[in-house]
Amino acid sequence: MKKIAGKTLALAALALISGSAAAGIENTKHNLSSTNALGTVNGDVANKTSNTDQICVFCHTPHGANTAAPAPLWNKALPTTTYTTYKTMNSSTIDGEILTVGSVSLACLSCHDGSQAMDNMFNAPGSGAGAGDGTTGVSQAYTWTGSGQTAGKLTGIANLDSDLKNDHPIGIEYCGGGITGADATVSGTCKDLDFKGASDIKTKKVNDQQVFWIDRGLTANVRDKEDIILYTRAFAGGAGPSVECASCHDPHVESKNSDNVNFMRVTTQNSDICLACHTK
Repeated sequence: MKKIAGKTLALAALALISGSAAAGIENTKHNLSSTNALGTVNGDVANKTSNTDQICVFCHTPHGANTAAPAPLWNKALPTTTYTTYKTMNSSTIDGEILTVGSVSLACLSCHDGSQAMDNMFNAPGSGAGAGDGTTGVSQAYTWTGSGQTAGKLTGIANLDSDLKNDHPIGIEYCGGGITGADATVSGTCKDLDFKGASDIKTKKVNDQQVFWIDRGLTANVRDKEDIILYTRAFAGGAGPSVECASCHDPHVESKNSDNVNFMRVTTQNSDICLACHTK
C-alpha cells in the first residue's frame, strides 16, 4: 500500500508540474494547439492547429525524445541549417568569440528558422502515433491557421531564417569577465568594461555542471527567471559563459518583469533588458 501511495503521489506531482507549465504558455503564442484562444495579437492572428488539444507536445515529450537536443525531452528534430552569424560582419566592437550556432539556441531555431513545420515531432500525440525513428522527426501534415505561418512553417518576424546577421549575436562569449562565486571553477576570459562584470555575474554548480547568470537582485545570489541566463560553452580561451536565445527569452512563463508578448525575462521598458548586460 505504501508503494502504491508513493507512486500515486509522484504521478500527482508530475501532473501538477505539467499543468503549471501548460498554464504558463496557454495564453501565449507558444500554445499551438486547438485550445489557443488568443485570436489577434499585435495585428497578427495567432498560429494554431485544429488537430490536437495538447499544448506541450509541440516541443516536449515524456518518451522517445531527441537525445541529441540540448533541451529537456525535446520532441523536434534539430535544424541542419547552415547559419550566417554576426561574426561575418567583422565588427570591430565585438570582443567576444562567436561560436557556431548550438546549445539551447538550436532548439529555439528548430521552429524559428522557418526550415521545418511546427508539427515536425519525434513522438506525436497518441500512443505510438507518427513516432519518429529516434533520428529524425516526422511532419504530421496538420491543418494550420494564423497569419504568421504557411503550411505550418513560421513566417514574418518570428521566422529568423538562416541569416542571423541582423539578430543579436548568439553563441557569443559574454565579455563581463570577473566571474565570482565559491564554485567559480570555470571563468570567462573575455573582459570588456561595456558589460556588467564581477559584482553582477554569478556562477555555481548544478548537478556537477557549471551554470552562469547575471544577477539582477530580485532574489540576490539565486538564479531565477528574472535573471539573464548564460550557458557554458567551449571557447578558445576555455569554457565560459555564452549568450544564447534563452538568455533573454523565457519560452514558458513570463516573469513579473517581462513583456508578455515577447517572452522577455526582463522588460524592454527603459531598455532594462539591454542594460541587464550592457553598461551605459
